[in-house]
Formats: sequence, C-alpha cells, structure tokens
Amino acid sequence: MPVLEMTLQPGESLESQPGELSWMSSNVQLRTSTAMAGQSGVFGVLKRAIAGGSIFMTEYTAQGGPGMVAFAAKIPGQILDFDVKPGAGYLCHKHGFLCATPGVELTVGFQQSLGAGIFGGNGFILQKIGGTTHAWIELGGEIVVYDLQPGQTLLVHPGHVGMFQESVNFQITMLRGIKNIIFGGDGLFLAQLTGPGRVWLQSMTLANLAHAISQYLGRETAATSAAAGGIGGAVAGQMFKDLLGS
Repeated sequence: MPVLEMTLQPGESLESQPGELSWMSSNVQLRTSTAMAGQSGVFGVLKRAIAGGSIFMTEYTAQGGPGMVAFAAKIPGQILDFDVKPGAGYLCHKHGFLCATPGVELTVGFQQSLGAGIFGGNGFILQKIGGTTHAWIELGGEIVVYDLQPGQTLLVHPGHVGMFQESVNFQITMLRGIKNIIFGGDGLFLAQLTGPGRVWLQSMTLANLAHAISQYLGRETAATSAAAGGIGGAVAGQMFKDLLGS
C-alpha cells in the first residue's frame, strides 16, 4: 500500500480530486473549486465528470514555509509519476489519477467512439491526462510494461488496462468464438491496444478484488448481524425483566 508524500516549497501547489488527501502539514492551504489551472469553464468541468472524476478539484498550496501533503493508495499497487506535455499525454483507467502539478487537464479519453468507452467491461471509461504538468498515477497490483511497435497489437481484459501513451490506438473488440463468450467466463469484450507506444498493465483490478473478498464480507456481515441480534435480544430481555420486577 504505497504512500506518495510530497514536499511543497512556499507557494508551490498540487491539484487532486476531492477525497484523495491522507494527511498534510498545518501550513498547507486547501482551495476546492470547479476550476483548475489550465482547464476552466463549464465544458472543462463536464469533460472531467464524464471521465469518472469529480466536478470539483482541490488545490494544496504551502504557505509561510515548506509544507507536506500525502496521498495513500486505495488498493495494493504502485504509484508512478510522468511528465505530461501537449501531444505527449496518457490515458489511464478512470480511478488512476492521484494528483498533479498545476497545468493538468483531465478529460474523457477514447479512441473510436463513446460506445467503446462505455461498453468495454461494465462501464469501462478512460481518463485522458493532458496539458503541461507532472502527474502521479495509481495502478493496482504488479505492473507489466510493453513497448508496442507500429502496428503491433495486444489484446487485454479491459480491467487490466492501467495506462498507455496517447500514441497507442485503443478500441474495444468482441471476444471471438460463441463458446468462448458463453462458457469462457472472460466477458464479452477485450481491449485492443495497437502501437506505437508504451502500455502499462495492472495485475489487480477493483472488480477482481471486490469479487475475491465478497464471500468473506457476506459471512462477516451475517455473523455481525447475528451477534448484534443476540446482544440486542439479551439486553431487551433484561430490560423487560427489570420493568416487571423479576
């Protein structure tokens, strides 16, 4: 469970979406608004929301001396950092963006059509990270990197697509073979990534993690409910006896 701890010099800022902060020093000032450096106006806010993010952004600025801001990962994995420039942006899964220096532009990312972003893997949407900034991205589990040559194609389960350079062509393709679709258990769609460009795949997905622990959460909930019911029944019974004086 990695933690990104950033030291800000006086006047330096970072931007993130609300809810990402883990801890900070007392001299860091927060400012939450719908506007962000390099991307303002209603259209920018809507593009950010469609990309799976919040309509608000939080800016952290050190005041009166060096300050510290920390962001903790939500699932086991890695936090990677990248320089982003016009024409050299990245597309990542919709929960991947952690924070960035001022100048980041967050929009919905898709290569073919909006349908590719929506129907590829149960609401699969890609965020595009552009602008001129230094960004930090959170990916789940182990990271496997591929450098695709021009025309080289990789087929990936949509949930394992962590991030890729914007030079990579992305589209959704249906799984081949009716038996594979019906009995394979791998879903209907695969992400088709075609070079040139670098691709970062993640071994852990939120959906797989939720599925793996769901059976234990169910048992725990049932056990907790039963225990709570037993305790509540005992307390109620004792109160009833006290009222009757027995």
